[in-house]
Parts: sequence; structure tokens; C-alpha cells
Amino acid sequence: MALTAVTDDSSPTLSKSERAYRWIRQRIEDGRYVPGYRLVLGQIAGELDVSVVPVREAIRRLEAEGLVTFERNVGAQVAMIETTEYVHTMETLAIIEGAATRLTAHLVTPERIEKARSINQDMVASLDDFNPHRFTELNREFHSVLYHDCPNPHILDLVYRGWNRLHVLRDSTFSFVPGRARESVNEHEQILQLIESGADLLDIELAARNHRLATLEAFQSYEAAHKPSHLS
Repeated sequence: MALTAVTDDSSPTLSKSERAYRWIRQRIEDGRYVPGYRLVLGQIAGELDVSVVPVREAIRRLEAEGLVTFERNVGAQVAMIETTEYVHTMETLAIIEGAATRLTAHLVTPERIEKARSINQDMVASLDDFNPHRFTELNREFHSVLYHDCPNPHILDLVYRGWNRLHVLRDSTFSFVPGRARESVNEHEQILQLIESGADLLDIELAARNHRLATLEAFQSYEAAHKPSHLS
């Protein structure tokens, strides 16, 4: 299921249930409500100045879409990442991002290197006031700069398909393993240095591939440590 943009939820023509639905869904999509976040109906109703009834209707709708789960004695919460699908997507992305980076390395101009490094510096600056959703956006922007001119459009299409799939899965890995973020920006700089120095293309590909796999490994370690409460 593809996520679609949520339009203005303040329109007076919207029903209370629709307004609650859009309000909650927007917060799931922009990362304010991360996977596992508990949705307290009374609290949401108070923020929207409505009764609990339309909020409950909105929650049921989001549950039907797979964005929210409801468990007895737990209540409603933002659905956890579908672990198996997430792992498969990350493994696939590691391979195709590595290939895209290798194929494009000889086309990366000094101007693009400078732009990528500037984005990475923004990522470093964001670490002190960490916002996982914003960090993920910058991360994708960084990589997009590196293989924007990939000569194989099929591979590039697969990369973007993978990114979209992660978005549907509400990819917020850095919410779970924020420590991985600092390692990630260091690896970005290493990849840039390899490209700048004209390193062997296979070394560049492996660096990009291992960079993605390291994030997956960090998430899997988190999952293993929290297995009782984070089953997919």
C-alpha cells in the first residue's frame, strides 16, 4: 500500500472522523508517531477537541490499512516494522545501491562530491538535536546525489522502488538505533574519499553495500535484544 499525501485536515467540510484520521496518519507518515507509539484515544480527542467516538473510528480505519495495531490490555499503537519484509528490502537495497554507486562513480563531479559532503555535514550537525525522520531524509538525499547520473536506469528504478518500500514499512531504523547514525555519517565520508581518490570500483561498491548492511545489522541486534516486545 503506497502512502499518499495527506491534505489539509483543518477544512470545515471534513467530518470529525476524517479529520482525526488525517491528523493521526500525518503524524505516522512524518515520523512523529514512530512504530510502537501508543495512541491514547482520550488524549488525541482532547487535542482535536472532539469526542472519543470519531477518534476510535479513525483508529479502526488505520488498523484496516495496517498502519495501526490493537491488542487487548495494550490498546492502539503504531504498527511495528514488518521485520521479515524490512530485512529483505534492506538486503536487496544493499546490493543495488552498491551497484548504482559503482556504475556512477566515474561520473561523479567535484561539484557533486561537494554537494554530498555538504549534506553529510548537515547530518552531522543534526546529531545533537536528533530527529530520526529528518536524518533519514538527508541520508536518502546524500545517496541520491552520488548515483543521480547512474547510466543504468533499471538499477536506479530498483533503488527508488526499494526506498518507496521502506517508506511504506515506516522505515525509522534510526529511532531504534540512534547510535548507528554517527557511524553512518563516518561511512559516508569514507565512500566520498574512495570516489575522490579514484579507488577500485569494486572497493567502492563494497563500501556502499556494507554501509547499508551495517544499518540492517544494527536493527537486527536491536530486535534480538528486544524480542519479547518487538515481534513482527
